[in-house]
Amino acid sequence: MLHDGTMTRGRGPLLLVGASGLAAEVAECARRLGREVVGCLDDDPSRVGEILPGGVPVLGTTDGFTTFDVLSQQGPLEVVVTIGHGSVRCRVVQRLLASGVTADRFATVVDPQTVLPPTTTVGAGSVLLAGVVVTAPVSIGHHVVVMPHVTLTHDVVVEDYVTMASGVGLGGGVRVRAEAYLGMSSAVRQGITVGYAATLGMGATLLEDLPDGETWVGTPARRLRGPRRTVGG
Repeated sequence: MLHDGTMTRGRGPLLLVGASGLAAEVAECARRLGREVVGCLDDDPSRVGEILPGGVPVLGTTDGFTTFDVLSQQGPLEVVVTIGHGSVRCRVVQRLLASGVTADRFATVVDPQTVLPPTTTVGAGSVLLAGVVVTAPVSIGHHVVVMPHVTLTHDVVVEDYVTMASGVGLGGGVRVRAEAYLGMSSAVRQGITVGYAATLGMGATLLEDLPDGETWVGTPARRLRGPRRTVGG
């Protein structure tokens, strides 16, 4: 069934962290859900005062998250980290937590044009944009970003901080480990594991497990390069 907004976690005003294209997309999704977006924070001080598409102002920087503290005194403000790269999103979330933002302040935003079985689980801080289709119950972790027209089938498990670009398709029983990135229109055969912090290139077709930290491209997908950093998890 089309999502009716009931899975969206929280109802308070939203503060976005990361003045990106994703922030503009989340703001538009929030508008369709009837949720207020008070503004955005960003690491770049030169962007303070900028107005993002959709009329979202960049209110301040993420340094110390003092803007969050000030705004929170005015009401039950909630946060969505709108940074496309999963490992960077993870670091920003950890900074927020260390600065005193509690885990229950992270909103989950699911576009009303997404199709979800009622028993699908979606973790706090995650974003599912328009046209995502889940065909059977799946598990989606925390702070996951799922772009438009992604298809997730039975028994899929998506761990924390994963990013899936538009048009990704996952066969049954696929597991996508934390911080992985799946490029636009890529496809993963049933039963395959995409490793921690791994990257699957745009339009690639993955027919075997993708090791942690590696980048694979092509059809069938083959290794382009190995890990750029030590990976784990």
